[in-house]
Amino acid sequence: MTVARQADALILFGITGDLARKKLFSALYDLTEAGRLDIPVIGVASRGWDDQTLRREARTALEASGRSIDDAVFDRLASNLTYVSGNYKDPATYAEIARRTPTDACAVAYLAIPPALFSDVVEGLASVGLHHLGRLVLEKPFGRDMQSATELSEIVHRSYPEDRVYRIDHFLGKEAVQNLMIFRFSNTVLEPIWNRHYVRGVQITMAEDFGVEGRGAFYDDVGTVRDVVQNHLLQVLALLAMEPPVSESPDALRDERVKALRAIVTPAASDVVRGQYGGYRDEPGVAADSDTETYAAMRLQVDSWRWAGVPWIIRAGKALESTVTEAVVEFARPPRPLFADASCRPGPNRMTFRTKPDDAISFSMQAKKPGPAMVSRPIELHLEHDRPSGRDAYDRLLGDALRGDPSLFARQDGVMEAWRIVDQTLARCRSVEPYERGSWGPREADALLGDDWKWITK
Repeated sequence: MTVARQADALILFGITGDLARKKLFSALYDLTEAGRLDIPVIGVASRGWDDQTLRREARTALEASGRSIDDAVFDRLASNLTYVSGNYKDPATYAEIARRTPTDACAVAYLAIPPALFSDVVEGLASVGLHHLGRLVLEKPFGRDMQSATELSEIVHRSYPEDRVYRIDHFLGKEAVQNLMIFRFSNTVLEPIWNRHYVRGVQITMAEDFGVEGRGAFYDDVGTVRDVVQNHLLQVLALLAMEPPVSESPDALRDERVKALRAIVTPAASDVVRGQYGGYRDEPGVAADSDTETYAAMRLQVDSWRWAGVPWIIRAGKALESTVTEAVVEFARPPRPLFADASCRPGPNRMTFRTKPDDAISFSMQAKKPGPAMVSRPIELHLEHDRPSGRDAYDRLLGDALRGDPSLFARQDGVMEAWRIVDQTLARCRSVEPYERGSWGPREADALLGDDWKWITK
């Protein structure tokens, strides 16, 4: 495997935005603290800031996160931070960026900006030669459908080949999500049962107990399916369904994720339920007759030798009963109900990978109930990951981009497969069903489970 060149500079477009304030400054601090960031960090935006303003805003953002700040670490970070104020269409902006970048640098350009601006930035970077050795990191959403994603890729590929394009999905950087691969492929006890013969079904949930919170105009144009199903949830499904990669190389890992996505059959209209919470249409920026979903549930099939016939249920929504993000693999019940009494029928074994409200992995099993009777009871083996205060997936992903490891980034063919599923699903789906705030979504979604299966999170 070819070793990628370590980055010599980091250029952050959109440095004055919400993402930088909430995620990127913390990631930069973590990388600095770990000794993995000692290069020029050039923030670019249109606001009339200067170097000192950028450093002050970075400090403010870190303090607002509630984390403890080591002054020596922050001083090292601040010494690398500089700011370029300019219009993304102005050649002078890129001339100034180039002036602050080392000669013949491998510059990583991070585009935390709307996709409509990608073309201007890519062309601007190419005009000053920063594309020759550099890499491009793109925030989601990468398009709003397959056609727009294709057009964006064509724009990007004019200057950056695919192997230097990093489409970020922060879900893939989460500790529990990465552990999916470790648990699957580093424990031989799981492989013989990780298939249609022993797995009864899989449920993947991303629930939030809050609504759109002032983002109505944005959300009404996107909806739940495009916002989180197309990227986060389908990527988690791919990790659970993929075959063992032939090696640890980034391409080998991403090849198998893409194969898993290709095997997903577009669901019929009866296998998709979209919902909308009561009061959504009263949110600022939301159309009075909006049919945009704030909830989506799908019953999917992975048409492969390993998974034929196994239901994969994914659901996501806002204004639900609680905030939880998890994937649950439920195994088949024992063929006979031994060691059971009238009060307890042994339940199925379940493996749960959770990222919210905590990073954890648990495995439910049956063990003897204390007492004279030979009766089983459910027990849970629980592993909770320690996560240092303030840290998130962005420090891992940003660090990977700087050292040229694309393993946890989406590749173009994987993005297109996800859009294939979403485009065809939305073209077939029915109108939204209403549901009450604080519930688990519309009752119509219960029918996706069949007669003998229940929502596990409930």
